[in-house]
Amino acid sequence: MSKKIAKLPKRLTVFTLAMINVAAVSNLKNWPFTAEYGFAALFYFTLTALVFFFPVSLVSAELASGYTERGGVYLWVKEAFGPKWGFLAVWLQWFNNVFWYPTILSFMAGTVAYAIHPQLAQNIAYTVIFILILFWIATFANFFGMKTSGWISNVGAICGTFIPGAIIIILGFIWIGRDLPIEITFSLDSLIPSFSLEHMVLFTGIMLAFGGMEISAFHAVDVRNPQRDFPRAIFLSSLLILIPSILGVLSIAIVIPKDEISFTAGAMQAFSLFLERYQLQKFVPFVAALISIGVFGSVSTWIIGPTKGLLSAGHDGNLPPLFHKMTKQEVPVNVLLVQGGIVTVLTLVFFLMPTVTSGFWLMTVLTAQLYLIMYALLFAAALRLRYKKPDLKRPYKVPGGKIGMWLTCGIGILSCSFATLIGYIPPAQIEVGDPTFYLCFLISGTLVGCLAPFLITLFQKPNWKKPTSATKLKVPDKWSL
Repeated sequence: MSKKIAKLPKRLTVFTLAMINVAAVSNLKNWPFTAEYGFAALFYFTLTALVFFFPVSLVSAELASGYTERGGVYLWVKEAFGPKWGFLAVWLQWFNNVFWYPTILSFMAGTVAYAIHPQLAQNIAYTVIFILILFWIATFANFFGMKTSGWISNVGAICGTFIPGAIIIILGFIWIGRDLPIEITFSLDSLIPSFSLEHMVLFTGIMLAFGGMEISAFHAVDVRNPQRDFPRAIFLSSLLILIPSILGVLSIAIVIPKDEISFTAGAMQAFSLFLERYQLQKFVPFVAALISIGVFGSVSTWIIGPTKGLLSAGHDGNLPPLFHKMTKQEVPVNVLLVQGGIVTVLTLVFFLMPTVTSGFWLMTVLTAQLYLIMYALLFAAALRLRYKKPDLKRPYKVPGGKIGMWLTCGIGILSCSFATLIGYIPPAQIEVGDPTFYLCFLISGTLVGCLAPFLITLFQKPNWKKPTSATKLKVPDKWSL
């Protein structure tokens, strides 16, 4: 009698997919440096939504509904331009994150410090130790598979983003309603920012703040009806990300002078001022705990997502067999361990920077540059596939036919290119230390990120590619630990 093979449970709902996107994209880390622009932040949010966020969301929805196999960005770019370019795209998506993890966790370190001892927020040794401990905890948590990772994303998005975000927005409205001192001017003149390149550099960080809408596509095989559920999840998460972000940034800007905003502790600065005004200081540790949960959820979401795309590229022969190893929960364990080692080394760069804020920004801008290059490839691939595979079933399509697709992808490519280039200019708002080190670090990081996948493929061997039968998803008899 043959043994009956269990079917893979399709356990990711529209809500969970949306929460994965929200956890990946929306967190309070991005609000403080955007608040540097004051009321002009509204202008930049609107601009970013029009030229980047909406185009990414529309294109991701089309591609995710048309390609329901696991692979995400790697699969899309590979189908458009071939395996090497697909490997470059997923490599950039993965590699940019190793620079991003120190920034997001330094924000979490500053948040916790503000609730315990605010001076710690600018202590480099404390920040480095905090980053390393929390990153490795998040890494090992993902060894338990998507069921655990999805649960962490849900909890992180709800407890760490929605609740504290709603609190800070409500307190901001109350602050305005009580006619308390406001640090920004609500006028047409203050809405239009300075367009000098030195002041526009933070726009690169804002673009990064809205990256990640494609992340849920890595979990296509875990969704019951991907053609229907992916577009719904993407548009639901778009609303849940954009509206709270605008209101939250303005809430921070109205209570903290822009030259006093800490990039790593700015959210807690605002909370402390709000709660002190209303004699609720005892709730500061509680708010810090909520924000930290959100950050941890975001880190957990990103740790597992891009590694699955990298694993798909590895199975096609782009990585040695060592990196093909998975747990029975389909977790690429060796990729996660190598990723952890790289993050550990990069975190030590904080010791080379004059302040925690300057280290935070250096990592942020390099993350953005690598990620935006990947997005340019994504837009180009989506446009190419409209012509290369016109008969592919696409339950959702970018509106406007081919003209709409050209406009959406063209605007996306141009915005990514502009934001990437201005990122090399030291910002007027931040002391970055030695400008030569700043520029050389960014150029070196960009070159390594873009050239590494091509160098790796020079050493390809036949045994790097898994046989076709081995690449099919193997389902354990019990989908549990």
